Amino acid sequence: MSDTHKQKMQKMQKAHQDKVAEAQDPDRGLVLIHTGNGKGKSSSAFGVIVRALGWKKTVGVVQFIKGKWITGERQFFDRLGGVDWHTMGEGFTWDTQDRDRDVAAATAAFNRGCEMMESGDYDLIVLDEINIALRYDYLSAEQVLEGLKRRSDRTSVILTGRDAPELLCDYADLVTEMTEVKHPYAAGIKAQRGVDY
Repeated sequence: MSDTHKQKMQKMQKAHQDKVAEAQDPDRGLVLIHTGNGKGKSSSAFGVIVRALGWKKTVGVVQFIKGKWITGERQFFDRLGGVDWHTMGEGFTWDTQDRDRDVAAATAAFNRGCEMMESGDYDLIVLDEINIALRYDYLSAEQVLEGLKRRSDRTSVILTGRDAPELLCDYADLVTEMTEVKHPYAAGIKAQRGVDY
């Protein structure tokens, strides 16, 4: 039994090694999209930031929606340093109740993101909750796609938020859709500090 298992594992390892050997470096940053109705889209992007910082990469974050909302990740990265962080939104759209202000805030955030993407100064940029700005038509998928196409070759970009547009998903190198199976909010449990924010 153990010999059969060993042979099976060796065969799988060889297949994996062959696949890795055939893979090529794209010589450009990648575009990753974290979307879906499940929790963890931004959290996953912040995990990638930790990974990038571990390799001494330069990282920037532009937050589109969260506004003045205090989050654990922002406090952590502020203490750690090394992340150029811009919180540009004014909060969730139902907070402002002013579409013109929301569009202006999303436009300013995207302009900042474009400056960062084009600068050549960053290895990774997270456009946090940009898909929400797209869902509410504060930005167009076409303008975001053009911004992504103009990014520096060295820069990878992560776009987070529900309802990522198909146009951007088609362009992206990686699309991960978070699926909600169960959420404590549905059971009447409020968001928990250190877990949800």
